[in-house]
Amino acid sequence: GGLSGVAVRLPDSPEAAAAADIVRCLRAAGHGALLVGGCVRSLLLGEEPQDYDVATSAHPEEVQALFERTIPVGISFGVVIVRLRGVSTEVATFRADGRYLDRRRPESVTFADVSADARRRDFTVNALFLDPQSGEVTDLVGGVDDLRAKVIRTVGDPRDRFGEDALRLLRAVRFAARCGFSIEPGTWQALRDLAPAITAVSPERIGEEILKMLTGRNPGQAIRLLSESSLLDIVLPEVAAMRGVEQPPEFHPEGDVFTHTCLCLDHLPPNPSPALALGVLLHDVGKPPTFERAPDRIRFNGHDRAGERLTHEIGRRLRLPVHVIARAADLVRQHMRFKDARQMRRATLKRFLFQDHFEDHLALQRCDDLGRLGDLELYDWVRDQRDALRHEGETRLPPPLLSGQDLIALGLEPGPQFRRILEAVQTEQLEGRLSDAEGARAFVRKWAGLAQKRA
Repeated sequence: GGLSGVAVRLPDSPEAAAAADIVRCLRAAGHGALLVGGCVRSLLLGEEPQDYDVATSAHPEEVQALFERTIPVGISFGVVIVRLRGVSTEVATFRADGRYLDRRRPESVTFADVSADARRRDFTVNALFLDPQSGEVTDLVGGVDDLRAKVIRTVGDPRDRFGEDALRLLRAVRFAARCGFSIEPGTWQALRDLAPAITAVSPERIGEEILKMLTGRNPGQAIRLLSESSLLDIVLPEVAAMRGVEQPPEFHPEGDVFTHTCLCLDHLPPNPSPALALGVLLHDVGKPPTFERAPDRIRFNGHDRAGERLTHEIGRRLRLPVHVIARAADLVRQHMRFKDARQMRRATLKRFLFQDHFEDHLALQRCDDLGRLGDLELYDWVRDQRDALRHEGETRLPPPLLSGQDLIALGLEPGPQFRRILEAVQTEQLEGRLSDAEGARAFVRKWAGLAQKRA
């Protein structure tokens, strides 16, 4: 952990070196320059930042004149990307923001000094500046004290900050969960009161924020905070609908579907793929609409299929990447197959184990088990089966013994039965009863002969 003496040393990384060089270069040309924002927060918490931002008194055109390779990504807001030794660093001019009319970005900005720049930022812990040479931190808003107290607090009046950009409502939750911090009471009250303002934010930005929460640290806590703030009811009503949905206690002693889902998220591995994280969040999203109090017990028949459909709907609504939606929906659709794994024929089990992205299916099963009874026996059995096949040199489905062309060569008419025949050949191959094309052809001739007799 960091923060003890507050002077900070940069890690030995290409990103840190590029940012420090940019600061050095700006200063040599007579401009003020400091590192700012998330990278300073991370360094003070003893973590290695993924990227670095530089704030400077230099205007965008002065930055562009100083560096050979720049990309003017937001000139009107004073933002330029500087490319140095293969690293992209965002360099922004100290500024004060004008009025926010669309709850997203200011209608105008004026270039200003470091203290105005600190005051326009969202949270105190993100409004810290660092001199990379001396390691000295400039804190004009009490951000270091809030890091020590593990508190997320807006810079200035929370109603003003959330009113300017409603996405900050979600960002407050994400930072609190990620850092394991609480949200300062005044900030929390304003966040809850202003939750309905999140509808002013575009679906893409909401979707991006949710994926960041799910793939960051403490995703279960992020979803609990969204629920307590009533943001969940607005951005993910299908997840909010899981609250209070009873489950059979013999399988789910932990409680309702929402409680189970948050516990599953608590067990996500570090840095999960977005598809896995979304799949864990939504694996039981089909339970509320399929809830049934049957004579024997509570049932959720077909909740996997209902969940698959809802995952597609939610993903499209939040404009999530198409490949993330497709993979998450597949995880949701297949998550009930594990319970049948021990009864599967060898061929079916191999098809199951050798499908694309099976690691994510396995990881979801582990989260699901740990989120209820904590019994990993089934997860271990499936993993052991896969490992045993790998040990025997099998890591994927073998190449097919026959193709459609081969079936035509055998005198068969193309049609829907081709798929059934080729699948039957593959099954015999996976069960170890067929190993070469000649045997496969003999199998098909026999199959076709039987079919003709039946006809």
